[in-house]
Amino acid sequence: MNRRTFLATSALAASAVFSSAEDAPKKRPKLRKAVNLGMAGGVKGSVNDKFKAIRDAGFDGIELNLPGELTTDQIIEAKSASGLGVAGIICTPHWSFPLSSPDPAKREKTVNGLNFALKQGGEIGCKRVLLVPGTVEKDVTYEQCWERAIAGIRRCVETAEKSKCAIAVENVWNRFINEPVAAKRFLEEINSPWVGWHFDVGNCINFGWPEHWVRTLGKHVLNLHIKEYSRKLRDKEGPYAGFKAELMEGDNDWPSVMKALDEIGYEGYGILEVRGGDAERLKFLAERTDKIFAS
Repeated sequence: MNRRTFLATSALAASAVFSSAEDAPKKRPKLRKAVNLGMAGGVKGSVNDKFKAIRDAGFDGIELNLPGELTTDQIIEAKSASGLGVAGIICTPHWSFPLSSPDPAKREKTVNGLNFALKQGGEIGCKRVLLVPGTVEKDVTYEQCWERAIAGIRRCVETAEKSKCAIAVENVWNRFINEPVAAKRFLEEINSPWVGWHFDVGNCINFGWPEHWVRTLGKHVLNLHIKEYSRKLRDKEGPYAGFKAELMEGDNDWPSVMKALDEIGYEGYGILEVRGGDAERLKFLAERTDKIFAS
């Protein structure tokens, strides 16, 4: 082989390697799948048994509703025995005593509950507490909901920082923040690294497209709720019927959602919020979630 042939061959080889690297699909950041403890209602036995069944089904984490009946010691024991991580905590008082309530005493209950959940989150190694920020009602305007929710959240930021457990605001059907630009502005007004978004993929389909939310919120996305929604069922049976769709059988464009999550570099949990059941049902849900993550 002469020098000219050698150089040409080397250039072609280098070009092929570069082209191959360019064409190779981006490696997806690691996503972990989780379920709420309540979804293991069909599993008989103790809390430890339910944790183990969730792990055996193939899940990596569990979501808890706190404050609740479980003590910190019980959670730590079940977590250690099963190998599950605590994917998230739901602040239990936020629906009954919303931060948007005209009654200061009711607002105080959720402030206290959120502070407690954040503290407990730090103790059990959880990094996120889900919060519904409030609800717009006939006697609560959008502006009042906005202002009261921000005021209440700010009172909990110090606890979040001390516990190293963030507040994650969720998009729900509460007549409040039903599009992503408002969600981003809400977080920007609070302006704390300890407050972000718990994005519910299924909750926004009635109003828009999940991938739009992901790209607008970007690094503000701290956690995910995974569920389906069917516009066909909605139109046939009513708005809430849309949630009856099985995973991957609704109107979620999962490849587009996953692509958007890739773009923002999301690494964390996808927590199912669907109908649970026994061990067989949990295994089915874990398999469906793997397919969603791979889409």
